[in-house]
Amino acid sequence: MDLKQIESFVRVAELGSFTRAAMALGVQQPLLSRHVRQLEVELHQSLLVRNGRGVTLTEAGLLMLEHGRGIMHQVALAREDLGAARGALGGRVSIGLPPSLSRLITVPLTFAFRQRLPRAQLTLTEGFSMLMYESLRAGRLDMAVLYNPPLSPDLEMSLLHEESLILIAGRNKSPGKTPALKPRVPLSSLADLPLIAPSRPNAFRILIEAEMARIQCKPQIVLEIDGLNAILEVVKEGLGYAVLPSYTLSNFNNPKDFSVHEIEKPQLLSQLMLVWSARRPLTTTHKESLRLTKDMVSTVITNAAR
Repeated sequence: MDLKQIESFVRVAELGSFTRAAMALGVQQPLLSRHVRQLEVELHQSLLVRNGRGVTLTEAGLLMLEHGRGIMHQVALAREDLGAARGALGGRVSIGLPPSLSRLITVPLTFAFRQRLPRAQLTLTEGFSMLMYESLRAGRLDMAVLYNPPLSPDLEMSLLHEESLILIAGRNKSPGKTPALKPRVPLSSLADLPLIAPSRPNAFRILIEAEMARIQCKPQIVLEIDGLNAILEVVKEGLGYAVLPSYTLSNFNNPKDFSVHEIEKPQLLSQLMLVWSARRPLTTTHKESLRLTKDMVSTVITNAAR
């Protein structure tokens, strides 16, 4: 087998179509088909099932896709390291960002990336922590900023920031007949408040439920919204409360529309981690991207907290 065969198979498998893969690679479809067929003959296995809607992977194809991605990644590493040896930091870096930080960090991170790594290609992906965690393990992301990721031998982690979640309310409107809130509220009191939260498996939602279960109570989730700005809009109108990091209010046009209340006994401590694969070696470009992301997240959160 050769690299052209492997690259052709990986792209067809990922795009689910010979036509789309040929367009992506800029080659003729008959040549692409020949590459994949030669690979199947050499391996004595059918890797793809062709049908009118495209292709699906056989069990052998799923295994080959995993190995093929690893092989192509190693080739990319070699090219990047050789480029670094002559002073050119290039290649592709894919970084995942949570919605609560994405609006704050995307522009400054992009500017800083272009300044430090002008020859590298940056891909930014926004998503909830648990989904990006799986993307990291599957090799679709090189690194990601995640809340409270579970420990895994497949992943390396570095703590970026630790913060207590706060209770956020609309300043001029209160939901129903709920009592006026003090500046500090016990965690158990959240059981009596109508909460608006993202759906599971959002990291904040899981943290709230887990910590309240420890003190033998349960949150009253009255509405699920998978969008932090949308949650704050609804909270502003007095339809419920939110439990989020304080810096998420920096995403909102007018933070003065809200009142914030510290949660205690116990606090809801959320850890923001930078996570990357422990199975794949890092290129010089990836190492510089890790340092850059750490610096930018720290700066953005510090400025948002002021």
